Amino acid sequence: MTGKERIVILVDGSNFYHYTKGFSLTHLLEFNYKEFGDFLARGREIVSATYYIGKMREKSGDLRSRKLMADQQRLVSRLQQFGWQISFGHMLIDGGGQREKGVDVQIAVDLVVGAYENQYDSALLVSSDTDLIPAIRKIKHKGKKLEYIGFSNRPSHGLIKNATLTKTLSKEDLEKFLPH
Repeated sequence: MTGKERIVILVDGSNFYHYTKGFSLTHLLEFNYKEFGDFLARGREIVSATYYIGKMREKSGDLRSRKLMADQQRLVSRLQQFGWQISFGHMLIDGGGQREKGVDVQIAVDLVVGAYENQYDSALLVSSDTDLIPAIRKIKHKGKKLEYIGFSNRPSHGLIKNATLTKTLSKEDLEKFLPH
């Protein structure tokens, strides 16, 4: 291989949010995604960095949904400011709660299409969703590497088993990207 290794970074936004909240981190809307991406890249060429998230919709007259939507818009603006792409899934309302739909499929498609179109050498996956294992196996079959970026408080053993390389993030790793 000539030149720098080409990488793509794929972050499952809901997964990332819930796992970082598990570390009791605050001020997540001020997280420095540019420095985080550089930290994960370790000097390699970042071809793309994509944040996958279900698109919030405001429910008429619901102040909580309005705040969630405003927070998501702030997050999206911040990510775009750092050069990240945003890939939206959908939010379904069921039983009073909301569920994200379509995000895992978008991640899987981007992994597989990127491998088949030779867009990267390694994919760095920040997600602990084992639904992605079939896509991971397919890209590895195409000669691509998959780095599973998990969380030390709850690593996914299924992804560890199927990844080429694993890095687990600690609370201390993530605190570096928050305001001091």
